[in-house]
Amino acid sequence: MRRFAVVLALSALSVSGVHADEAKTLADDPVVEERVQKLGEELRCLVCQNQNIADSHADLAMDLKKQLREQVSSGRSDREILDYMVERYGDFVLYRPPLKTTTALLWAGPFALLLIAVIALARRLRRRTVQAATANTLNAEEHERARALLAGEENKA
Repeated sequence: MRRFAVVLALSALSVSGVHADEAKTLADDPVVEERVQKLGEELRCLVCQNQNIADSHADLAMDLKKQLREQVSSGRSDREILDYMVERYGDFVLYRPPLKTTTALLWAGPFALLLIAVIALARRLRRRTVQAATANTLNAEEHERARALLAGEENKA
């Protein structure tokens, strides 16, 4: 028990000094950095896939943020920058990909899965109801015995 307390104390001390710092801005101009942040929130990190590049610390996300800074500094519009990223990495790089035939599954997939789950649940509940109804039916002999037990007429042999 004493060893456990020592190990616990040491692990608490070693973890107490660990914390994540906020990413430092790399652009000298705060307006440029704000645009980079806004654009980074619209682009998916291709490594993490569940984070945007503004929040990701993956090497690829850092490189993409650097590209965004360079393009914003060179005077390109937000639409031009996003079009460049889509041309280079495909529609998957966007958090809100446009609705077209190649991205229809991205838009319809969650609804299709939800519909399939609701149908499967309804079928299962219906099947359970039918099984419960048939399982609770008594034949004539069982019915008479149950009536006798409830009425207290059962012989105690």
